[in-house]
Amino acid sequence: MMSAVSSKKKAEKFIKLIIPAGKANPAPPIGPALGQHGLNIMDFCKKFNEKTKSMGVEDGMRVPVVISVFKDKSFDFIVRTSPVPDLVKKSLKITSGSKTPGSSVAATITMAQVEQIAKIKMPDLNCATLEAAVQMVLGTIRSMGIECVG
Repeated sequence: MMSAVSSKKKAEKFIKLIIPAGKANPAPPIGPALGQHGLNIMDFCKKFNEKTKSMGVEDGMRVPVVISVFKDKSFDFIVRTSPVPDLVKKSLKITSGSKTPGSSVAATITMAQVEQIAKIKMPDLNCATLEAAVQMVLGTIRSMGIECVG
């Protein structure tokens, strides 16, 4: 999942974006974000689209990317896993959570689905155990107005 960064180069800047997998193009937000640092936008778009395809990320699924910009105008990037709300919506096949979380329930999710999402998201979460990852996912699910059963 991570790109190899040369140990000789030190990143000058980091650009964080959320881009649909396989759909990177020079339009905003990518073009302006990379252009102001003098990076080759089309090169990034091609590499990003290839990487998300090789990772098996479904086309159109939003994925966070952290781009390291080096002094010589070269770059490297790391593609992370999709945000938890996106994974939950995909798993439940819904378009959004509850408009009023806490008072209305948008959907229900099983503990097995929660554990599956936690396993997918585990490399990007700041936790050491699967149980801690499950608790983080449950917090997001509650804030989306989704009820966990089981």
